[in-house]
Amino acid sequence: MKKLVLRKAAVGQSGRAYRIAYDQVLNPAQLEAVMHGDGPALVLAGAGTGKTRTLTYRVARLVEDGVDPASILLLTFTRKAAHEMVRRASSLLDGRVDKVAGGTFHSFAHLVLRRFGLSHDGDASAGAFTILDQSDAEDVMNLVRGRFDVAKLKKRFPQKGTLHAMYSTAVNTATPLDDVIAGKYPQFVDEGPRIAEVIRAYNDYKRQQRMVDYDDLLVHLLALTRHEEVGAALRTQYRYLMVDEYQDTNVLQHSIIMGLAGSRGNVMAVGDDAQSIYSFRGADIRNIHGFPESFDGCAMIRLEHNYRSSQPILDVCNAILRDAPDMYAKELFSDRKTGELPMIVSCRNERQQSAFLVQQILELREDGKPLKDIAVLFRSGFLSFDLEIELGKAGIPFRKFGGMKFTEAAHVKDLLALLRVTVNPRDAISWYRSMLLQQGVGQKSAAVALEQLLGMADPLHGEGVRLSGRAGTMVGELIGILRVAEGIASAGERIRHLAEWYRPVLERVHDDHAKRWKDIETVVGICSRYTTPADFLADIALDPPQEALDDIEEDDGEDEFITLSTIHSAKGLEWHSVFLIWMNEGRLPSARSADSEASLEEERRLLYVAATRAREHLVMTYPAVMMEWEHSDVLGRPSRFLDGVDAELCPTYYLAEESENDAETGLLDA
Repeated sequence: MKKLVLRKAAVGQSGRAYRIAYDQVLNPAQLEAVMHGDGPALVLAGAGTGKTRTLTYRVARLVEDGVDPASILLLTFTRKAAHEMVRRASSLLDGRVDKVAGGTFHSFAHLVLRRFGLSHDGDASAGAFTILDQSDAEDVMNLVRGRFDVAKLKKRFPQKGTLHAMYSTAVNTATPLDDVIAGKYPQFVDEGPRIAEVIRAYNDYKRQQRMVDYDDLLVHLLALTRHEEVGAALRTQYRYLMVDEYQDTNVLQHSIIMGLAGSRGNVMAVGDDAQSIYSFRGADIRNIHGFPESFDGCAMIRLEHNYRSSQPILDVCNAILRDAPDMYAKELFSDRKTGELPMIVSCRNERQQSAFLVQQILELREDGKPLKDIAVLFRSGFLSFDLEIELGKAGIPFRKFGGMKFTEAAHVKDLLALLRVTVNPRDAISWYRSMLLQQGVGQKSAAVALEQLLGMADPLHGEGVRLSGRAGTMVGELIGILRVAEGIASAGERIRHLAEWYRPVLERVHDDHAKRWKDIETVVGICSRYTTPADFLADIALDPPQEALDDIEEDDGEDEFITLSTIHSAKGLEWHSVFLIWMNEGRLPSARSADSEASLEEERRLLYVAATRAREHLVMTYPAVMMEWEHSDVLGRPSRFLDGVDAELCPTYYLAEESENDAETGLLDA
């Protein structure tokens, strides 16, 4: 008779046996992170090392050890990521995990503000507030800007987008406004006092109209963590914090985490300093580098076992980072020790680069690789224009990412403005946009009507506007439509009512209204899933759909396509084959990054992020002639970040036109 061994069940800190055999489904480093108890920890999770899996299992393990799920707060940079982690943890255990609080910093801030109010006194009864997305916030800034008669100035004055960017940078980086202007907008230094005055008026206007922009959400949340009573209540409720993508946090978010953690310090930060590429959004790599100093007794755990790429690709990725200063030491490794060597390809010019990629893509397709598993990545969107033309000629379908967000399209914003007025009748920007949809209502008429409406206690149920002519009739009709919509409780029925009223406007304004109506139907469908319009508007502002409209092209019927994407938009994704184009000095690193070592090093990390997207096949190309200007060639050289990559790890080739002698060879050794 043969022996079978019945292993003892692992026993948790609560003294109960674990339902999940953590030591059998996790590698040693992941297990260390999952079993980490109280106190701070920094998990350095290299690309493709299973950080989502690690966070998921840690949530499950905490719940198995008797931690109240409602006391666990999981913060990420997309709500989809947070919900996916909670869903996975729930599938491992049971419905208890569904009570874990998860979301983005902004959605969590919204939740807290709805509970405790904007006044920071714990009183949420003062009424609703409107969340402004970036476009709406810029419109408010423009409204305020117009009150300062800047058109009469003899000097150039910042436009609405620049003013909002100045304000946002100052808030998120905790930098004085004067320093932001001097550092990033030196042409406006002399206008500093007037700019500060406009921004103060912008903040006053938002307070008066009960509006908050994205930055305000975080500012209010930080203030609440420092409030004696509210801060204590938050720290009592949320005893275990986990923050994903910590390298992408800004100074304000780092301060919020410290405020939520308090003296207990039960924070697990997961991230990778080598993937810190969003400084233009305010992300500060110093947050992850200084995390151990921010929290005493911080444990350091490194995840280096990569489950995505072959070892030859990882060898190149490791080499790219080897000369980077002031980085945490990490060396990615894979169980797949063999595979194709990555390669660098020198092309004569951009046209040859495009022709080569078309050839390679077609060959991969003939070899059975699906087009959807092929990506072309680049530093900036304009670098793919020539390639797009060649792909079109070859009949290769593609989609380009990094374009317009769904909610930034004019017709979608029109419908959302109508809905916002029914939720917050004091939303001046939405009123203004809605009135301008009407024939016969111009900017002056809309401004006069807006002033009258905001002077009423209840704009939707007041005595109406005193406006002569057709403008008065049309504004009165709009108020009637919105008043009826406000009385419809169902979110889906309310937005459907507004969409039907908007349809003739869409047909009048847009030649391609049939295509745009499909987007309106999509918005109505999404809203119909919500109980209240307010909840829908909060979500659409905090986490809008990311699908790019790409000029609203009709579905071409293709089942698959290759991906064209900026590197920033490709983070977190992976493909079998990745082509990195324009690997030239002046492109990656970009010419603008030469101003500082910090900018140059972020460009290095950008290349690292791009290279780690590839599973099996990695090709980097650069044109030897970057520009042809009046018959004068501008010579290009490969990126400096490739200098440290040994030729044995990544050989370099040059392209030669096919001849009878090498008809079977498209690549020749350099």
